[in-house]
Amino acid sequence: MPVPPRLLAIVVMALWAACYPLIAVALEDAPHLTFAALRAALGGAALMAVALATGAARPATRSQWRWIAVAGIGMTGIGYFGMFHGAEFVSPGLATVVSNAQPLIAGLLAALVLGERTGALGWSGLAIGLVGIAVIALPSFAPATGGTSPIGLGYVLLATTGVAVGNIAIKRLANEVAPVMAMGLQLLIGAALLAALAILLEDPTSIDWTGRFVAALLGLALPGTALAFWLWQITLARLAVSQAVAFGFIVPVIGLTVGWAFFEETVTALTIAGAALSVVGVYLAAGPLGGRRT
Repeated sequence: MPVPPRLLAIVVMALWAACYPLIAVALEDAPHLTFAALRAALGGAALMAVALATGAARPATRSQWRWIAVAGIGMTGIGYFGMFHGAEFVSPGLATVVSNAQPLIAGLLAALVLGERTGALGWSGLAIGLVGIAVIALPSFAPATGGTSPIGLGYVLLATTGVAVGNIAIKRLANEVAPVMAMGLQLLIGAALLAALAILLEDPTSIDWTGRFVAALLGLALPGTALAFWLWQITLARLAVSQAVAFGFIVPVIGLTVGWAFFEETVTALTIAGAALSVVGVYLAAGPLGGRRT
């Protein structure tokens, strides 16, 4: 029996949530963009190996290649670049809220580009989910020093928009190109963009190849990137964009749960309230009536 698409979406969000501690563990071992480029390149190479081994067909039309390029540049290239750089200039709370506006942007783009229509219940769910994220992020809104930089906010907005555009591109490819092929190619395109930026802005040779770094890189690249993107295209083939992206609101909830269960992090009444709002938002936006195709 096929796995229900909403369960697939939850699995993808759990895989992406697990990436944050892996990044934190090894972030000091490599320049940021170099680390991101290696992650995308290794994930893309793994998917391409599967695609070639299984005889997956290559993209056959210029339109398919264009959407693959849009996905790679938007979701992988611009998304990773903006978030890595924005984190240096924006308070964690504001970065969390702005980046989690992505479902709203993706829902609007899906209506404009794909003709999807999200009903009032779906839009309400997206709005409630974003409010829940804001409540969770409230304790970290105050920047450590100097306030939020407009440049940093621009980086985060750039990343958020890039991811939203990437989701539209993946949706367009969902039923046209095999997931392992489409996602492998877009990751390699994104990796090439990140590598070029790393050469311009960093010293890509200054990597400390510790066992910690290698383990984190493999965890990020294989389950956290290759498997997650493969399952994500399958999910988008079976759900409206607004329904699928709404599950992103549960990523902070998963992070809170893991932090409480394994790292003795404090969970307050405020964070519980925010998590509850996020779950309600997902339920409304991702339910059968939350989003629909025309």
